[in-house]
Amino acid sequence: MGHKFELTKEIEMAAGPEQIWDAIATGPGIDSWFMGRSEVEPGEGGRTRFAMAGYVEESTVTAWEPGKRFAHRSEPGPDGTFMALEYLIEGRDQGATVLRMVQSGVLGDDWETEYEAMGLGWDMYLATLAAYVTHFPGRTGTPVSAFRPGAGDPDQVWAAVAGAFGLTGAVTEGERARLELPGLPPIDGVVDLAGLPTYFGVRTPDALYRFLHSGTDRGNALVVGHHIFASDSDPARTDQAWQEWLTRLPIA
Repeated sequence: MGHKFELTKEIEMAAGPEQIWDAIATGPGIDSWFMGRSEVEPGEGGRTRFAMAGYVEESTVTAWEPGKRFAHRSEPGPDGTFMALEYLIEGRDQGATVLRMVQSGVLGDDWETEYEAMGLGWDMYLATLAAYVTHFPGRTGTPVSAFRPGAGDPDQVWAAVAGAFGLTGAVTEGERARLELPGLPPIDGVVDLAGLPTYFGVRTPDALYRFLHSGTDRGNALVVGHHIFASDSDPARTDQAWQEWLTRLPIA
């Protein structure tokens, strides 16, 4: 039997309402901070489309007030489950904006695990949104996705990921991090997300690198979800290089 839920998050960012709107209500904007690839047909009644790893979800735009409010809702599945997402934008003094996100709907039988995972995931994605509008204004990123199911428990996975970046001990924001990936330029940046044991992120001058662990109740999957802002990047080669790196990553 389905379980109704509502999840609310709020974040203040150093960007104006128009910039936030472009980031949350356009396909290229969403691709610059959220997972997968998104398309948005403008206007109430328009359609949205989200695709990742062969999974596709479509929804209908239920609210379209540029610079203020954007919402969309999926159709109920055979079991009655559906998702609705609403963003409320409020401008503040000195060019800041508060974004309030409300996700609601009906979850399936494993609703408690799914609800917890969504809450933690949104913490990472909203922090990535803040990093995007702060450090890459006026630019759009190319999303990169890779997956390794059954990678290992969180301690094993994060020891391997941190070690690959030259990090030892407790990972903290502000640390320098470097990784060399075959076929791609070296990554040299700073840890800007340290939400372990769930997520980890590194920011460079031309990318936001994001790593997410699904948790033991959701298959111990390690997920890569990066956003590349370099104009000369090759999406196909980048995707392949990260999938190969993820597959080869030694996790003890």
